[in-house]
Amino acid sequence: MVDYKGYEFILFEKEERILTATLNRPDSLNSVNAKLHTELVEMYADFERDDEADVMILTGAGRGFCSGGDIGGGIVEGEDVEKAMEQIFWEARKLIVNILEVDKPILAAVNGPAAGLGVTLALFCDIVYASEKARLGDTHVKVGVVAGDGGAVIWPLLVGVNRAKELLMTGDMLDAEEAFRIGLVNHVVSHEQLMEVVRDRARQLVSGSTLAIRGTKKSVNAYMKWMVNQVLDYSMHLEKECFERMLR
Repeated sequence: MVDYKGYEFILFEKEERILTATLNRPDSLNSVNAKLHTELVEMYADFERDDEADVMILTGAGRGFCSGGDIGGGIVEGEDVEKAMEQIFWEARKLIVNILEVDKPILAAVNGPAAGLGVTLALFCDIVYASEKARLGDTHVKVGVVAGDGGAVIWPLLVGVNRAKELLMTGDMLDAEEAFRIGLVNHVVSHEQLMEVVRDRARQLVSGSTLAIRGTKKSVNAYMKWMVNQVLDYSMHLEKECFERMLR
């Protein structure tokens, strides 16, 4: 049995073999500080080995899903900035690897803005539901860094190469309907019905053939892992260069 009580910035609720994980820094639109970053890495590993949960729903507390890394408020913390940077980028790679190692279905309930690392977390889920109030975009370039934490991997797979380059190079935010139109999210639903609609799909997956569902996901993830191996290290290297120049 996995104990989720030690998490500080993620709330967990388990019911009907569905684990709901809620990012819980609502005052900052659930931006990711150093502690939450570490917790995200651990969360996927814990979920994979949790024998009492077959499906995860990922969402955010308050009016946002996740606004990305908390660059001004603690994603890189400590006196030794170089060491902290190395830790963050090691974790950033481990985070993507851990997500793709999970064989169980993961559903995103995007209840508000999802930007930067936040939209990466949403898009690496297996099925993405967006509230009509959601807005999504990879905004790395707007703070002067490369979209290196997974954006360069997942966006071309979902929307095509040229459209991905346009959106990643501009950092434009999309409303939910536009995100659905171009294939970035699977479904758009009313804000009030979001969680119930996602739970209904989660219940359907829980009641299905565990072996078949997980095997199907593993098959598709083999392709995604190949893409990660081709792109992630290079894009993260370029992103790290940007951060290092900013900190000089």
